[in-house]
Amino acid sequence: MPAMRVFALSYLALPILLALTASAPPAALADEPGIVEKKDPGNPSGSLSPKQQLDNLFTALKRQRDPDQASLIADQINTELSDSGSATINLLMQWADKAIQDKRNAAAMDYLDQVISLKPDYVEGWNRRATLNFAIGDYRKSMEDINQVLRIEPRHFGALAGMAAILTERGNDALALRAWERFLEVYPANRSAQEEAAKLSEKVAGSRT
Repeated sequence: MPAMRVFALSYLALPILLALTASAPPAALADEPGIVEKKDPGNPSGSLSPKQQLDNLFTALKRQRDPDQASLIADQINTELSDSGSATINLLMQWADKAIQDKRNAAAMDYLDQVISLKPDYVEGWNRRATLNFAIGDYRKSMEDINQVLRIEPRHFGALAGMAAILTERGNDALALRAWERFLEVYPANRSAQEEAAKLSEKVAGSRT
């Protein structure tokens, strides 16, 4: 499998992660580079809403120029996006992941269909199904799911990477380059995306001469 395809697939298929920083004291969070603290002085509960937290993380990701620190922020974003807020949905997602690992694609697809039916605004349900369709080579359905991901969360860099991979597989280098450029607007410190955009830029420029 080409390196770019593996890179894109790895971003599409990010697993549900445990929020390891949730139990850390506020002081430790504030001192850790790349970690966005969940505090709001104007909020008596001292915590941000999920949307506010996600917005802060994306802002931090866009500003961060150190690749390692940016990766920590990206991991936080994926943790936030993966949490459905529903025990039922989270369990279905775990079953889908296990089925994918066991190469039971039909069962995994059924679980993901249920997730999307029960919670159509849950971005990771669409993203995980896009991953599965991408893996089995159904690029049309994968692109349809990616478009749903980006409709819900236009900053979803994993979906943008998947879109770029599909467009590249189809030989549409100019549009693939635009997808990587959109990725880099969200996540500018990602070296692999920088390299892919640079290679495609040269290729597209060469085809025009």
